Amino acid sequence: MEKRKTWWLMALIGLALALVPACGSQEKKEGDVYKIFYVNHDNTGVLFYEYETQSRDTDTVLEELIGQMETLPERLEYRPPLAGNFQLLSYHLVDGQLSLDFDEEYRNQEMITEILVRAAIVRTLTQVRDVQYVTFTIGMQPLADASGNVVGVMNRDMFIDNAGNEINTYEKARLRLYFANETGDGLTEVTRNKVYSSNISMERLIVEEIIAGPKENDTGLGNDKAYPVVNPETKVVSVNIRDGICYVNLDSGFGNQIYNVTPEVTVYSLVNSLVELSNVNKVQISINGETNINYRETLSLSLLFERNLDLESK
Repeated sequence: MEKRKTWWLMALIGLALALVPACGSQEKKEGDVYKIFYVNHDNTGVLFYEYETQSRDTDTVLEELIGQMETLPERLEYRPPLAGNFQLLSYHLVDGQLSLDFDEEYRNQEMITEILVRAAIVRTLTQVRDVQYVTFTIGMQPLADASGNVVGVMNRDMFIDNAGNEINTYEKARLRLYFANETGDGLTEVTRNKVYSSNISMERLIVEEIIAGPKENDTGLGNDKAYPVVNPETKVVSVNIRDGICYVNLDSGFGNQIYNVTPEVTVYSLVNSLVELSNVNKVQISINGETNINYRETLSLSLLFERNLDLESK
């Protein structure tokens, strides 16, 4: 009888011990693992370590990630991107776009440091499920790059995944871009000297320059004035080149034309500018990934567009 009692007691103890891990897992806070990006000590690249959040709520996750980017990590070769002399004054998330507003000290960073800081911040925060794009402002004014051009919206695709390697090199390029002529039914060629970060591909740079529109110091062919062609609110989702075809994916802003230009001029401003690249022969344009669309009800985006020389001669 005593042996039977002892056996039952041991069985109950074993069952209780087996249930302990299951109970513990139910009590664990639910979060997700994120990469927190930092600038390395030599100011030559970004590094990351993994951090598990305490929540999956978007507002709480943003607060946690920003807090981590303000905190000096144990590994001293990491420099938190938000621990410089500048201050993050505010941030807010609206319709997938996270806006970060900094004080004037942000402008006083060295050019290389600034691009690394920006890369680390954007790559960290665009991991959050509800954050598609990030914008930087200084005292509520849009951030401009070293050449005075507005940086605009950013996503993770703008920054090469070079964790541990150099991502801070700058290149000089002479771009040949096509904007609208005065009557909006033809293209005007302009050349533009551009200093840009190697973190952005040349094809994406061209698309963003077309969206940004003509500038006062552009050199037009034959002194012709150039006019904008694409709604400046348009956001670039992705730009990729495969087998000589450049795939340009824009958001719905591309379909909202605010300028008096023909659909052909808008589309071929992108196409003719992109095929100036030696590795691009054709261009496909999509809106939020969709090509089964008639742009402005007249021009099918399902086509692979080639250069249109006729529009250049108008």
